[in-house]
Amino acid sequence: MTARPSVLFVCVHNAGRSQMAAGWLRELAGDRIEVRSAGSAPADSINPAAVEAMAEVGIDISHQAPKILTPESVQASDVVITMGCGDACPFYPGKRYEDWKLDDPAGKGVAEVRPVRDEIRARIEELIASLLPQDAPTASAQS
Repeated sequence: MTARPSVLFVCVHNAGRSQMAAGWLRELAGDRIEVRSAGSAPADSINPAAVEAMAEVGIDISHQAPKILTPESVQASDVVITMGCGDACPFYPGKRYEDWKLDDPAGKGVAEVRPVRDEIRARIEELIASLLPQDAPTASAQS
């Protein structure tokens, strides 16, 4: 793990789950963690329901664009989190891989995307705690 860990979120279209996860990680970790996202078959644009759901919590992902997954992006990352892209993600020894089972927001309205957004936030909070344990609040720091 590098001094500033890097995380790559991968899903098929890089238009919903992976973009929401990247948005949450940027928001909650700031510049302490490098954030990437990509898709094995990127869509033309970000899912509007994902954009709206994230905007409801004050996170703007509307300026993001789906990107193609490359071997270089995997090699440059410490942690690779897949979200339904199956075997499309290349495997490199020494990387931490996680597969997050999340409902695909494609074709769903914002009401159906909100629970996915909220589940992603909880997973991102756990991820940050595992990558930056020194930043976790302690009892003495809270008093």
